[in-house]
This record gives sequence, C-alpha cells and structure tokens, in this order.
Amino acid sequence: MKLAGLKSKENAHEESIWAAAWVPATESRPALLLTGSLDETVRLWRSDELDLQGTNTGHCLGVVSVAAHPSGVIAASASLDSFVRVFDVDTNATISSLEAPPSEVWQMQFDPKGTILAVAGGGSLSVKLWDTATWKLVATLSVPRPEGSNKPADRSGSSKFVLSVAWSPDGKRLACGSMDGTISIFDVARAKFLHHLEGHFMPVRSLAYSPIDSRVLFTASDDTHIHIYDAEGKSMIGAMSGHASWVLSLDVSPDGAAVASGSSDRTVRLWDLNMRAAVQTMSNHTDQVWGVAFRPPGGTGVRAGRLASVSDDKSISLYDYS
Repeated sequence: MKLAGLKSKENAHEESIWAAAWVPATESRPALLLTGSLDETVRLWRSDELDLQGTNTGHCLGVVSVAAHPSGVIAASASLDSFVRVFDVDTNATISSLEAPPSEVWQMQFDPKGTILAVAGGGSLSVKLWDTATWKLVATLSVPRPEGSNKPADRSGSSKFVLSVAWSPDGKRLACGSMDGTISIFDVARAKFLHHLEGHFMPVRSLAYSPIDSRVLFTASDDTHIHIYDAEGKSMIGAMSGHASWVLSLDVSPDGAAVASGSSDRTVRLWDLNMRAAVQTMSNHTDQVWGVAFRPPGGTGVRAGRLASVSDDKSISLYDYS
C-alpha cells in the first residue's frame, strides 16, 4: 500500500484549515471534498484537480468540524459561534441551524444510515444526537467519570471536555474522545453509557471505527500514539507510534487495511494494519495537519483510492491511495 501525491492547493482558505470530510458521490455528480476553516467559511472542492466548487459563508467564527450525510445530498458545518449549519450541498440552501451554548459544538458525524447527526458536546461533557428528519434534539449521551478515578477532582469538568465522535459501521455504537484521554462507548438504541476505554492520558482529538469490523476502534491522541481497541471487549489490542508530536486526526481506508494520520509534527502517515507500523510519511505540509480523510468508495467509474489532508498552512493535499 502506498500514497502518491496528486495535487496540492496552496491558500485554499484565507486562514488555517481545521476540518475536512468527503461528500459521497450522487447520481448527478462525483464525490466532493468539504473543508472548514478559521476564516469562517466552508468550501467544496472537485477532485482530482481541487477546483473550487463553492464557498459557504454563514458562520461568524472559525469552523471546527464538517460532516457529510451518507446520501451526499446534505452536509453540516460546526463553528466556534456555537451553531451547526445544515445545508444542501448543491445549492448551499440552509436546511437547519442547530444552536448550542458556547464551547459545546466540536466534532460531529452522521450515522451510517443518515438518520442521526452526533455532535461532540465539548464543555457539556456529552454527545448530542439530532434527528435528521426533524432536526430536533433526540438524546444527550452524558460521559460519566471513570469508576475509581484517582484523577484530581476538576470542578470545571474540563478534563471530560468531549472533542471527538465516531459511529460504528453498524450504527449501534457511538464512541467519543475526551480532553483527559478517556474514550467512552455508548449503546445508541438505548442511549446508554457502556464503558470507558483507557490507555491515553492526553486529549483524544480523533477516532474512527474499522469499516470492516464494528468492534475495532482506532484512536489518535496528543500523547503521539494511535491505539487500536476492541471496543466491545474493552481491551487495547494494539498501539502504533511514530509521530513526533500530537496526533490530531486519523481515518481508516475504505478497505480497512490502512490508517492515515495527521499530526502537529506537520506530517501525514500511512499505517499498515497488518504490520501495525507506519509504511509512509508524507511531508507536503509546513504546519500542523488538522484533518485527514479517505474518499468513500462509489461514483461512476471511480476505482481509485484518494486521501485528502488539510493544515494550519492553509493548504489541501490530495493523494492517490493504492
């Protein structure tokens, strides 16, 4: 497996790019890359040339997360202005505007069926679930303190600040990562906390389930490590090290064979999951890499794998994955 650089877009935004996600292909158009920036905009890009398809305004502070519905028709952007804007990908019409108190909107992801949008709730120490038919809040999954936690009591609760969220491929489980390194697993149907996964001691800013095994969860942390958990059995089944600094983002390839990660060491790494080792390091970026995203399979005549990365250096890099 390998990555080959295809295209880099310098100054893709006017400020740091904090988030990236692929909008799946529809019958009428191929997949698009969605990026969100400190410059308060969301942009859509056509692959493989990284031609600008559109710029969405509407937030009044930086965009911290973007997510696309599995249908490819709608997407969402979350901002430090405490709004989540849900919009039509092709027309940019606003479908809904979800409001939350300040510092309570972080990473978000649609469930595999597209019926729920999960939003990591930051300082609310919870994950909020929004129904995508009505855009009403349907559940709040609260993160409890780990049992027997000997960590000093933090009255502000900032250690449990919820940064990241991921759905299992069967949609039955939701994982979230917190500022103190704790990962919480929820049974979504029962809106019930199941257990914590331990092993990280610094913020977990990104996590993703394997697309081919809904028990396997990959997590990225400021402690420089990527962990592999059996999320049902509560056990860590592997760890991968190599980044020189915080691991800010990760994604799993659609074939489930590789993980890509982005770090504040300015590199993107490709990890072979059979070897549990980095097989490639890409140094296209000149500043920390906030987002990496594999393009989902699908679209007319699209066979090739693609990975995108975005950075504080305001650029997007696109790679062939084979």
